[in-house]
Amino acid sequence: MGWHTRCALQARGDHNVTAIDRESFVDSRRLQVALSGSDVVIHCAGVNRAPSDDLLQENVSLAIQLTEALDQVGARPIVIFANSIQAGNDSPFGRTKQAAADHLTDWGRRTGAPVADVHLPNLFGEHGRPHYNSVVATFCYELARDGSPTIVQDRELQLLHVQDAVDKIVDLANSGIGGVFRPEGRPTTVSALRQKLAGFRDLYRTGRIPDISIPFDRALFNTYRSFCFPDNFPIHPVLRSDARGDLFECLQSYGGRSLVFCSTSHPGAIRGEHFHLRKVERFVVLRGTAVIALRRLFDHALVRFPVSGRVPAIIDMPTMWTHSISNTGTDELVTLFWADEILDPGNSDTYHETVELEKEAI
Repeated sequence: MGWHTRCALQARGDHNVTAIDRESFVDSRRLQVALSGSDVVIHCAGVNRAPSDDLLQENVSLAIQLTEALDQVGARPIVIFANSIQAGNDSPFGRTKQAAADHLTDWGRRTGAPVADVHLPNLFGEHGRPHYNSVVATFCYELARDGSPTIVQDRELQLLHVQDAVDKIVDLANSGIGGVFRPEGRPTTVSALRQKLAGFRDLYRTGRIPDISIPFDRALFNTYRSFCFPDNFPIHPVLRSDARGDLFECLQSYGGRSLVFCSTSHPGAIRGEHFHLRKVERFVVLRGTAVIALRRLFDHALVRFPVSGRVPAIIDMPTMWTHSISNTGTDELVTLFWADEILDPGNSDTYHETVELEKEAI
């Protein structure tokens, strides 16, 4: 959730964000420096699983360390605590999350700082950790590798995409309002979830796009395809050839409003250098040679795909990966682009971010 929050704030571009890692909680001075002068603190850190119940007490100690550091530097920011709907139940996790919330709330009353206690349902999203605490991440991971995930207990879940949760948290940060908040998830059974994700897998393995006209389905699809990248790319469509030449399908889309366009690029030119939070986007080079480069936000490692119009190749852009396409040939580059939504200039879901950090776009 911390990474998704940084991605959302990077897209908005109107906040100075300091990421606090695990090492900062080990070094009290480092934590104080990070918190000094802060207006908002979004507290996502916590322990979900541990070898023994005693280790879950770290949920409480993290909250104590946070408030002690704020007191040391005299900061009184808005504190937003990413809590859980399990807070207050009889499990060790629920008890420690509630105790952490109680400590933060008491500190807020004592200091006058607003504290928002946000009880989040089952979160899912891109690049989640499989076989941990998200059945969505586990199912996506297994299906992307042609596995057959099993259901231990079929029950109803309240699912919320992490970007929707972040939207709520950022709204609270901007409002400065404290209290207890309970964003609602979408009720979905485990069996229905597996069926939907398996349907995504069956279509997407050949490059077809499922019906993602419902925002919840688009969020699930973006989550699934994050587990497909980069190992399942490129996708090579089937060529149908005769005396006239070659034909291949760039896209079959099952529902939704789409935008398809082509571009030409001169030798050496670079297009793109941006990322999306929710948009689904596809590149297909029709003529010329190019390199499609991608970098996951806040990482330095690049993924590069050399592509050519001679061998049609489909490359899809994962959400929260900045991407570009460079003409590496001596002739004009012709590229077909597809997006799952018609461009809205006032809300384009397109945010500038250089792919190769040492270079600027041409």
